Amino acid sequence: MPRRRSRSPAFFLLLTSACATPAEIPPWFETFQRLPVHSVTVDGTRIAYLDVGSGPPVILVHGFGGSMWHWEYQQAALAPHFRVITPDLPGSGFSDKPDIAYTPDEMVAFVCGLMDALAIPKASFVGNSMGAGIAIGMAVACPQRVDRLVLIDGLPQGVREKVTGPLVKLAVETSAPVWLIEFGNWIAGSWVTEDALAEIVHDHTRLTPSVIERSVRNRHRPGLIPAAMATARSLPLWEDGFARRIGEIGQPTLVVWGEEDRVFPPVVGRELQASIRGASFAMIPGAGHMPQWEQPETVNRLLISFLKP
Repeated sequence: MPRRRSRSPAFFLLLTSACATPAEIPPWFETFQRLPVHSVTVDGTRIAYLDVGSGPPVILVHGFGGSMWHWEYQQAALAPHFRVITPDLPGSGFSDKPDIAYTPDEMVAFVCGLMDALAIPKASFVGNSMGAGIAIGMAVACPQRVDRLVLIDGLPQGVREKVTGPLVKLAVETSAPVWLIEFGNWIAGSWVTEDALAEIVHDHTRLTPSVIERSVRNRHRPGLIPAAMATARSLPLWEDGFARRIGEIGQPTLVVWGEEDRVFPPVVGRELQASIRGASFAMIPGAGHMPQWEQPETVNRLLISFLKP
């Protein structure tokens, strides 16, 4: 697939840029299957989420600049075994984008608030990339609320030193002002999304025009730029906080890694596994930074086997 390359941090953050007119939460999540989208208010912020299946609750947490579509291949596969909750985090997707700092502590507090609102006292967590960092935060800050933990190409300690993806590295290090990124959004097109997704996804044949268009549509929503920038700039708080506490994790943990991850190479995943007492590790061939999306059948089998009581 032909690709235009950009190495601007501003352009990478355009993946989370805004459209001119705010959109309401749609009633349905449109993918290869049609799922109802629910919403609940947590601390004054409206959170959109999917809720399918029954059984032990499992919460799927997407990464930086992502949304619930990152887990589209997990819904039908996991629903016969678990109650699967898939939120758009505050500042992402269909959820509200409040004017807050988007610190790791705030994100963990929102997840706890979501569990309270849905009357879920305890759940297993599956997090991808930054979502794995939030899952780690839950495991160490609220251990009584976390049953099992799956970290997929997760956030390690020392992110800036370990990240190898050029666009992601620029995104977490950018100091560009919001107005500049918003201006860039006005002049940019879908090629920006394609270039960034190509860094995250190993098999570029999966980046069909419909996938790219959906990513553009889902991510170009009002308020996403300030939220994305605030999230990136709170990275030092991750390093000084939850990252230093990874060794405290006591829940059964599975670390899953894409063998072709260009954002964090597999050695980072092995280091993460070694830092968690008793953690197991699974390498996923033919997958980049989102193996649950690129190799869903393999990952789903691992999740079902590991998460079942």
